[in-house]
Amino acid sequence: MRQGGGIATLTPEMLLGPLNDVEQKYAPARLFVAGPMEIPLPSPRVSIVGSRKASKNGLEAAKEIAKFLVRKKTIIVSGLAEGIDTAAHTSAISNGGRTIAVIATPLDKSYPAGNAGLQEKIMREHLVISQFEIGKRVFKQNFIFRNRTMALISNATVIVEAKDDSGSLHQGWEALRLGRSLFIWRDVLDDPSVKVPQDMLNYGAIRLDELEEILPSLPQNESFLEIAQ
Repeated sequence: MRQGGGIATLTPEMLLGPLNDVEQKYAPARLFVAGPMEIPLPSPRVSIVGSRKASKNGLEAAKEIAKFLVRKKTIIVSGLAEGIDTAAHTSAISNGGRTIAVIATPLDKSYPAGNAGLQEKIMREHLVISQFEIGKRVFKQNFIFRNRTMALISNATVIVEAKDDSGSLHQGWEALRLGRSLFIWRDVLDDPSVKVPQDMLNYGAIRLDELEEILPSLPQNESFLEIAQ
């Protein structure tokens, strides 16, 4: 139902359609959304996630992946954090695409504060999703819950840059649990100091060397097939 200020309260099923037993296990009971994007969500949708303190190469990779996917009519999903998330959102917008921000705060708060303007823009023109009710406190574990929800609403996840303690790895494991495709950018796997993403390959994650490798994992509706060819 609609609340004041253009905020809608939805169940995950209203946002995504029917969920199976595995999807329901950690799905939030309700979601708060703001923005003009149609509901149920159009697809395909791909999460681009990674380090907050990203390297220059990581930021460039996130921008290029988002740009490529936008050209394939894919909606870019990310968490509105610093670094990789911000690069993914802004690249989607600057390249004429659409983006969804899944945040770890209520919709009336922004984290980091420096992304308040970007959050407002996405609310006006795209979509912002939170599972946290306005007025609630923000806890550290919110970010883990947020990553679970981001994996749920995405057809695939791409980890662009991460260390072994990166929050984006929570999303990677959740994507694998849900049976979603998880891609790990080559630079992550080529870093000898990072071990956990290597372990993910044993559970079905896919090394991403060429961006075209993402496309077969995405829903193949008619308009997507036309532009993917």
